[in-house]
Amino acid sequence: MAKLPVRTAVVSIRAPGGPDVLTIEERPVPVPAAGEILVKVAAAGVNRPDVMQRMGHYPPPPGATDIPGLEIAGEVVALGPAVTRWKETDKVMALVVGGGYAQFCVAHQDHALPVPPNLSMIEAAAVPETFFTVWYNMFERGRLKAGETVLVHGGSSGIGTAAIQLAKAFGARVVTTAGSDEKCAACAKLGADVTVNYKTEDFVAATKKATADRGADVVLDIVGGDYIDRNYEAAAVEARILQVAFQGSSRANVDFRRLMFKRLTHTGSTLRARAVADKGAIARAVESRVLPLIAAGKVKPVIDSTFPLQQAGAAHARMESSRHIGKIVLTC
Repeated sequence: MAKLPVRTAVVSIRAPGGPDVLTIEERPVPVPAAGEILVKVAAAGVNRPDVMQRMGHYPPPPGATDIPGLEIAGEVVALGPAVTRWKETDKVMALVVGGGYAQFCVAHQDHALPVPPNLSMIEAAAVPETFFTVWYNMFERGRLKAGETVLVHGGSSGIGTAAIQLAKAFGARVVTTAGSDEKCAACAKLGADVTVNYKTEDFVAATKKATADRGADVVLDIVGGDYIDRNYEAAAVEARILQVAFQGSSRANVDFRRLMFKRLTHTGSTLRARAVADKGAIARAVESRVLPLIAAGKVKPVIDSTFPLQQAGAAHARMESSRHIGKIVLTC
């Protein structure tokens, strides 16, 4: 094993605030505990929860590092006790509870996946948080099936670009919303059957028109707020509505009669604070059902832009501008 440095560069949050509160500092290289691997990070995905943490709205779970970053790709350089799956020099992409914005990061062995040969490290870093979230919600909780219609909000986001591709790969029809004609075109290129510019069109009317007034069987929502009541209107009888984020508001004025009349299921989930075993089960499902599609080139993470670790603030500013299409990634 190559000798590891004692200290390493990380991105820290000086205080809750804007992108400028992100700063580089040195900290000790983390030591992997039982069941954990230490990864020399090549790239780390940037996600909305990182922005929320920076603003003080999404604190790390108890015991987790305060360093932001929920997904990484890199090389295994050390093993904690009882690690059986991985060896040093393995190339992995992993879901982490925090600490991804760093040159070295620990991950639980069960939350790591092998990097397919056709993916760069930048692309691999864009997989775990997004694809774990989409798989678990859209397919496990939402039970999306071939022939059904899914309404995907924020189709040009990291979540949206993954959802469109996975839904099409499993034979579903996709209606998606996005905030510009350029973003709608990008969604169509990924396979979306119907794209809706939510700034100029009504997604409820568009969804009903696309389904002969039946409505969507599944709705994947990252917005919340007034979308919730409109989702109920756009949904088919027995539809499943999946709340995975609140880029709008977590509060809404909703007519719940539609929930009853249509026999809707409205469910939500978070990923970061889930038990190790829960996330391990999602990782195994993604490895068996999604990774073969990625390895075959049928599904691929969409990369908007990359920034060096030292420019994490600029990466956050890019995300908050909402001009991005796909994932923003930090490189180490």
